[in-house]
Amino acid sequence: MIDWPRVRELKDEVGEDGFEEVIELFLEEVEGVIEKLKSGDRSQLEQDLHFLKGSALNLGFRHFSSLCFDGERLSANGKADNVNLSQVFSSYDQSKSEFLAEVNSQA
Repeated sequence: MIDWPRVRELKDEVGEDGFEEVIELFLEEVEGVIEKLKSGDRSQLEQDLHFLKGSALNLGFRHFSSLCFDGERLSANGKADNVNLSQVFSSYDQSKSEFLAEVNSQA
């Protein structure tokens, strides 16, 4: 679910303090978009999934990013109704739990 080599690479790039800030910003922004989607607002589904995909790739949330990419492509091809957002949300929750458990155990 998590691309740990990418996580280590990011941590090396931004340093310990910067890494904590990146995590905080990532969680805040991603959860804002997820809450929007959970509220039923699909007005910018393709763009929202594109944003989530890129953010997820940056922090190593590989599976979540892959699902967002699939949904983005469906949406771009006029098949937004086929996007399984509950699967996207579930993957985010699982990835976040795994990520935070590992990051917190290293602190």
